[in-house]
Amino acid sequence: MIQQIATFTPEETAVLEQTWRGRQMLSYQRAYGGGYDFCRFFRLQYPEGMGWMFLFNATLLICAAQPIPSEEIVTFVRMHLPFRIECPQFLLPALAEIPNYQKLHRATFELVPSQPSAQFSPEEVALQPKLQDVYGILQEGFPNLLDYPIWLTDVSHRCRHGMSHVLTYRNSSTLTLVFDWKDQVLVGQVATRAAQRGSGYARDFLRWTAQWLAQQGKHAVLFALDIRISFYREIGFREIASEYVLERTDVQKEEQKKGAL
Repeated sequence: MIQQIATFTPEETAVLEQTWRGRQMLSYQRAYGGGYDFCRFFRLQYPEGMGWMFLFNATLLICAAQPIPSEEIVTFVRMHLPFRIECPQFLLPALAEIPNYQKLHRATFELVPSQPSAQFSPEEVALQPKLQDVYGILQEGFPNLLDYPIWLTDVSHRCRHGMSHVLTYRNSSTLTLVFDWKDQVLVGQVATRAAQRGSGYARDFLRWTAQWLAQQGKHAVLFALDIRISFYREIGFREIASEYVLERTDVQKEEQKKGAL
């Protein structure tokens, strides 16, 4: 049975805290609550066990501590047709049968602290940059980024609620701490202006960020599709997990209000 919910019980929270997708659900629920149409949470309850879904604009996250039936989930996906699906791998065979979805390989990297180059200037790191400047950098790295008002509303909302944090370096590279849940940090939206690519800014910035977070006692990871895996290996980050996600092939990314997941 799929039931829409507004919040998670303490017992559910304890389970969700064990995985990165679960922590992401918890962080968005804390930031937004359960009263928005574009940000909805669902409980999956079956004799075999429980699971949870989080639908944010056109991104669907699914968590389950053990295998659960896929039939209702497949029906849910067919009804909503999210652009991206991130789910336990046991659900992939059934969900991949839905027309117009492709599997994309994704690795999880642990941020391993290391020393930036001698050219790195920590005083050039902005811990509270202007979000308009951040968007300008992201636009060059992510051509299909959401329109500025939608992006700004989401990012500023999550930052105000203490769930996200945006940083820049030399106003040329940027990254986002998508969430910080009990010192478990997900890093995302890493980008550098086209004119500065190859300068080493992003490498140094990421190495500094790994040190900065470790000094605060935080454990951080980021996700990387195949096209970026070699870059993070070169930096010295450690690949700790591998999975597949699903994305639609029948629509252009810029046609989707995907949110910032």
